[in-house]
Amino acid sequence: MAAPALIAAVAWTALLVATTPTPGTRVILLPNDDGRSTAVVVGGPGGEQTVSQPYQRATAPANSKTPPSLDEADPAAVHAQYKELFALRPPRPHQFNLLFDAGGTSLTPASLRTLDSVVAEAMTRPGADITVTGHTDTRGSMTDNDALSIRRAQEICEMLIERGLPADHIEAIGRGEREPAVPTDDEADEPRNRRAVIVVR
Repeated sequence: MAAPALIAAVAWTALLVATTPTPGTRVILLPNDDGRSTAVVVGGPGGEQTVSQPYQRATAPANSKTPPSLDEADPAAVHAQYKELFALRPPRPHQFNLLFDAGGTSLTPASLRTLDSVVAEAMTRPGADITVTGHTDTRGSMTDNDALSIRRAQEICEMLIERGLPADHIEAIGRGEREPAVPTDDEADEPRNRRAVIVVR
């Protein structure tokens, strides 16, 4: 009997939806790369089932008067059956953390070297999108730190563009002192919070 024909893949790490050898629908929930829990409700004329565990499978025959049936798919069999789809799966996002000298937009020498790794990673991904999020420590006012964090992100964006990455694939975001890498009291000089987080997708 022929293998089920794939008709959709949603969010790559979320679920597979396939037609069954007989008319109907089969949904297999895949694990998220980041470990977050996900779930999907599969419904039909006979009712609904919630698929919430990795590799849990719901099968809903067409026009069935009963709810979809639930069972567990074998992970190795799923990967073997849909190996061409998994081969097309985009690589996982890669994150880089760059640090700044106090009070400005100058990167530390080590972080300047890391910038070359950001460019190298982006070059391996056709059409790569890059998000640069600037952060500050808690010294200074919230307003000043908001402005400083976006300047830091924009400065890195300019450096990436100078190194040959397309401007329309790079986004700058400023978060000020809101998301510290290391929680501190106000007016604390914490070098690890003077940073930019770069995510290459």
